[in-house]
Amino acid sequence: MDSEFQALLKNQTWSLCPPPSRQNIVRNKWVFKIKRRPNGSIERYKTRLVAKGFDQQDGIDFHETFSLVIKPPTVRMVLALAVQFNWPIHQFDVSNAFLHGILEEDVYMTQPKGFEDVQFPHHVCKLHKSIYGLKQAPRAWFHRLSMTLFNHGFAPSQVDPSLFLYHKDTMHAFLLVYVDDIIVTTNDSTFVPQLLQFLQQDFAMKNLGSLSYFLGIEALRDHNSLHLRQAKYILDFLNRVKLAGVKPYRAPCVSGSKLSRLDGEPLADPTEYRHTVGALQYVTLTRSDIAYSVNQLCQHLQSPTEVHWTAAKRVLRYLKHTIDFGLFYAPGSITVNAYCDSDWVGDPDDRRSTCGNGVFLGQNLISWSAKKQPVVSKSNTEAEYRCLALVTAKVYWLRMLLCELTISLASPPVIWCDNISAIQLASNPIFHARSKHIEVDYHFVREKVNNQDIVIRHLPTSLQLADIFTKGHTADRFCFLRAKQFVCYPPSSLRGGVRSNSSQISTSDDDRDKDKE
Repeated sequence: MDSEFQALLKNQTWSLCPPPSRQNIVRNKWVFKIKRRPNGSIERYKTRLVAKGFDQQDGIDFHETFSLVIKPPTVRMVLALAVQFNWPIHQFDVSNAFLHGILEEDVYMTQPKGFEDVQFPHHVCKLHKSIYGLKQAPRAWFHRLSMTLFNHGFAPSQVDPSLFLYHKDTMHAFLLVYVDDIIVTTNDSTFVPQLLQFLQQDFAMKNLGSLSYFLGIEALRDHNSLHLRQAKYILDFLNRVKLAGVKPYRAPCVSGSKLSRLDGEPLADPTEYRHTVGALQYVTLTRSDIAYSVNQLCQHLQSPTEVHWTAAKRVLRYLKHTIDFGLFYAPGSITVNAYCDSDWVGDPDDRRSTCGNGVFLGQNLISWSAKKQPVVSKSNTEAEYRCLALVTAKVYWLRMLLCELTISLASPPVIWCDNISAIQLASNPIFHARSKHIEVDYHFVREKVNNQDIVIRHLPTSLQLADIFTKGHTADRFCFLRAKQFVCYPPSSLRGGVRSNSSQISTSDDDRDKDKE
């Protein structure tokens, strides 16, 4: 607490003044947290002085509060390119990041409990810089960091403003910002120390070395590959919900099953269900294999039933079986291939279709989604075409991102679809008169095809990788599709000296070997 208080004073976060009349006074409290390493050991004890932001009044204590965070596909794209070109990936740590933001509003706060000024015990703190808990604190911090990076020659990306780009002659550097977590990769090893020295002039920042653990994601890397997993997060959550000892499953859902709001009796207290589904949503950052199951669970957050809770526990049983699995990135060709599929009228309640897609850079899975369409499709072709329009927009966005990263593609991105009618609709104008109800999607996809921004090709349903995002499968079929996405156990080259979390939860070696096959 004393260290935190001294840091606040050194940062000139506030100045004491008499309480102003007719001015809102924000309260505060001390918050304590234990920060742990990926293996569960204690790294350090943290204390924060946090303002009670609910005391703030809109238009008086704050105005704009929105703050940008990096998009997950952008993070994966940059990491995949770093692996492709064998660039080092560094992680920066900022001490008391939010305290560096400069406030534009007049905000007054009570003195911290236990550290009141003995000469002016009734004075209040007029805040000059942001503090944790204030509604505008993330926005003020991001603005301060953005201005500092701009002065060093960085420019924000137009497609993702939380990505900062540095291009000078043949030297390139990419910097990712997620609140106070910063990742830097560059083709010039001398640039990182120079950047760190420049940032240390304004912030208490240090280099944590090569990327190993960020946002609850464990990164294992050797000279030519990278494995991203959330084993510790999954293990901690299984212990929290007391399911660490349950029987594991090889697939997250039953083949052909669809959840309905009419199935089962409503849960007396849906709180645990909602917490579980929220945690599973976070796991999908590195686990595309559970995207469809989590999407099904998310549709019943308002009124979950016992059947829905059983389905959620099945996903947890599957994660127990594959706790060390994650995304595997390796060098390959710089080509973009996307797969899209739709499960027509699959929802048993409103008959809307589920759309799934996955986008690869070479063999590396960059982006994916499993989402129910907002309207009812009148035909399978319409459902597939709407899905095609969605993945076309995503591919176009990723292509613009690659252009900003100065990465050129030798050939246009290819979208693989297993519906011949949807492919013909994208290239044959005679279908237009019979497809007025999807006119916007029609013109959008047609324009990209005519401009040769994308190429649409057919593949059989048996090889459609996006099929995993639209429906449940048998365990063998599911493991086949999962392997094609390179969601797997870390290879032996990345396991040296790293304790596997699976040792804490027993998993059948026979099942694991069968899944790898």
